Amino acid sequence: MQVKKFEFNPFSENTYVVYDKSREACIIDCGAYSDQEKAAVKQFIADKELIVKQHIYTHLHLDHSFGCAFIYDTYGIEAKYHHSEKNFMPSLSQQALTFGITIDEREIPGHEIDESSTISFGEDINFQIFLIPGHSPGGLCFYSSKHQSVFVGDVLFKGSVGRSDLWGGDHNALVEGIKKKLLTLPMHTKVFSGHGPDSTIEYEKNNNPYLQE
Repeated sequence: MQVKKFEFNPFSENTYVVYDKSREACIIDCGAYSDQEKAAVKQFIADKELIVKQHIYTHLHLDHSFGCAFIYDTYGIEAKYHHSEKNFMPSLSQQALTFGITIDEREIPGHEIDESSTISFGEDINFQIFLIPGHSPGGLCFYSSKHQSVFVGDVLFKGSVGRSDLWGGDHNALVEGIKKKLLTLPMHTKVFSGHGPDSTIEYEKNNNPYLQE
């Protein structure tokens, strides 16, 4: 399994393209905002001759979903996300106004997923899904046991956890979910966050000040 990380938009959000030698790919949290950022995604996928099979979101805060319409328009792949992200949060255009940003919001076809769902692509990439609310109402993490990796969005960062002062935030629920569902993973599991550097479960368990209680 190969992972390409892009840092996009004014919020320095991490967008991921995950793929393997079959050339099938999954795009996670496309935050491409500018024309240049969208072009970078298209160029990478074209250069690697990738076939986009999955288009998934850990949550639908606008910094993680600026590029949702772009991916659908370009590759015809519907977005997948937890239903709470649509039902209990403001629309993307309403969120954008909060930060003084204007976006062209369109209703993009999508599928609701939850912990009973599995995201599969490539020769042997299967993501188990963990629901960990607290940063957002329906925050999801995507875990591959075979490839020892978990994509956590803004649930967990290196040395920190997601903010809980936005729509549907709950710090206690967030920390509890991390401890029960992420810190119980194998220590060598690599953590790919929605902002900032990568980490490991071992590092967070031993060093993250929010998880030591």
